[in-house]
Amino acid sequence: MCIRLHGAIAAIWRSARIWIETTALKAPILHSENSRNVRFNFAVNVTDGGLFGMALGFASFVTVIPLFVNTLTNSSILIGLIASIHMVGWQLPQILTANRVAYLLRFKPMVMFMTLHERWPFFGLALIALFSTQMDKRVALALTFVMVIIHALMGGLTATAWQSMIAKIIPKERRGIFYGTQSAAANLLSSIAAVIAGLILAAASGSTVGFALCFFLAGVLMMASLGFLAQTRESESVKREDTPLKGAAFRRSLVAILRRDRNFRIFIITRMLIQIASVGSAFYSVYAVRRFEVDAAMAGVLTGIYLLAATISNPVCGWLGDKYGHRRMFAFGALLAGTSAFIALMATSASWFIIVFILFGFSHGAQWTSSNALLLDFGSEKDRPFYVGLGNTLVAPVTLLTPLIGGWLSDAVSFEATFLCASAAGVLTAIIAFFVMREPKHSVIHTTPEPVELAMHASP
Repeated sequence: MCIRLHGAIAAIWRSARIWIETTALKAPILHSENSRNVRFNFAVNVTDGGLFGMALGFASFVTVIPLFVNTLTNSSILIGLIASIHMVGWQLPQILTANRVAYLLRFKPMVMFMTLHERWPFFGLALIALFSTQMDKRVALALTFVMVIIHALMGGLTATAWQSMIAKIIPKERRGIFYGTQSAAANLLSSIAAVIAGLILAAASGSTVGFALCFFLAGVLMMASLGFLAQTRESESVKREDTPLKGAAFRRSLVAILRRDRNFRIFIITRMLIQIASVGSAFYSVYAVRRFEVDAAMAGVLTGIYLLAATISNPVCGWLGDKYGHRRMFAFGALLAGTSAFIALMATSASWFIIVFILFGFSHGAQWTSSNALLLDFGSEKDRPFYVGLGNTLVAPVTLLTPLIGGWLSDAVSFEATFLCASAAGVLTAIIAFFVMREPKHSVIHTTPEPVELAMHASP
């Protein structure tokens, strides 16, 4: 199996290099002396993302890990926490590393150290699953949550340095197609791995050995992914003359950014609103089953349609964003999310949900690629880590609360009420992003004092 896995990884790498060199990076900007490094970095980081996604297919936070937790507890709350921990863990801690990241000459060493601790917990999960029948279930459950939390938090602590590194090694004109291609590779390989994981679990006939194998394969793929990430070529930045901020001065620098950059505040608001616009997606399948008696096979088909749409839309939306502006694509993604919720609200048969899932798949592609590309365009290079940290950490509470409120509204009122709110939020987000927000390059960031300087002047 290891030989076959190695061969598959090698084939993925060759395919990525060929596609990137012949298609993704055909642009005038790359006819410079750095073009070889840009192509190489594009290839190794797309492959890293693809294998990372494949690993998460074997250890999905939506299916596989919750199913394993289900063998240890009947608590729906604990089972539901798995996906929430994964999402919030990525966003919430990012501001904690922003100050350190801002003063790094090279981001890669920090990325490699942090992400190593993001990846090894899957081997821990494999051991827990393997010996879970010999442990007290409460101990196994606690250890499982420890592994999940370590993975999630270390991912968040890696994120600011990783995004800053991507901004440094991938030209601005190619960031959309980079994020799109990387996400498409992750979605495609994740869907393949999810099918294999299903076969493994079915063959295990309820034994936790099947979960152990899935988690082990996830760990192997995570380490293979890490190997490609380690090949990233990053030059050393110019050393900053100022010193890192501490305590109150650091907090004042963050407040200064929010006060000074109105366009950034608007962007954060749109990122919060688009979480509400997307909340309907968490209930589409359940609603289709309850309202139109969709069976498991049809639900699987709808999931496949969504993944296919997301896989196609990621590179397409990334390319369109690079060409016509990511703000427009972000607004378009929000409108698609709202439209998908409105069609779900108006649906008169199960077949309508084919359109619902296609639209939301394309919406997800536009949201992911354009929001990430937009975030890296805010601020000056030395202040980018502060923007990245704020742009994710401030959205985390909304990411956590929105599904909970959506679930409460669905139970207390109806699914239709949730879809109506999501539809309205999608339209509102699109209006704000298109008519109120401006492209980050037009921000006032360059015409006012740097936030770091403001904080230093404000220091006692």
